[in-house]
Amino acid sequence: MTKKQTAGRVKVGITLDQVVGAAFDVLDRGGVAKLSTRAIAAELGVSMNTVMWHIRTKDRLLDTMSEAVMGEVELEDLPEEWDDQAAELLERLRRAILRHRDGALLVAGAFPAEVRTLAFTDRLMTALLRGCPTRRTAAWTAWNLFYFTLGLVQEEQAAPAGDRDRLRANVDERRFPGLSTVVEDFMSVDFAERFRFGIRQILHSAATMPAPDTAGRSPDPGRG
Repeated sequence: MTKKQTAGRVKVGITLDQVVGAAFDVLDRGGVAKLSTRAIAAELGVSMNTVMWHIRTKDRLLDTMSEAVMGEVELEDLPEEWDDQAAELLERLRRAILRHRDGALLVAGAFPAEVRTLAFTDRLMTALLRGCPTRRTAAWTAWNLFYFTLGLVQEEQAAPAGDRDRLRANVDERRFPGLSTVVEDFMSVDFAERFRFGIRQILHSAATMPAPDTAGRSPDPGRG
């Protein structure tokens, strides 16, 4: 067998993990906009058909990559109190997303019902069920926390300085008096502190504000 034939067999024998690893390499260099089957195939030195055989569809690739990010979140050694547990889980999720360029966009575009994602969600729900007045409150709070995290990390990963300069220049004190008084705090790039404040704000509300029932009424505590 020639060296060329041997190399061809190795390439054909690539695994899904190798495809996903190459996809992250492409993502971390060029962002979501550059993430394509063609780019992944070039990264691996294989044909696009070989990549497609493993991922089937672009959506499945994104789900698999999102699942890999969720797998980077450590679920053990959490604080004792329910709200501290929830806050720590979201902090760990934020750090995992920030490890990858456009990580928030990646995770926001997929929510795979796979083991790692479900394990994270289960651990978060277990904490919230201890502190929220109803089951529905816990469930809806989990979504609020998740999407708050994704939204703020998307802003952090984009962080275009020019947009802030443009906003500052356009906020006229006479036309927008409320905004002008807080414009610097409004544009704050202290994302870590903004994140912690937002998470704690949501959790504080969750502990005291039951979600409405199907008729829009606030249920009695404990009835869920």
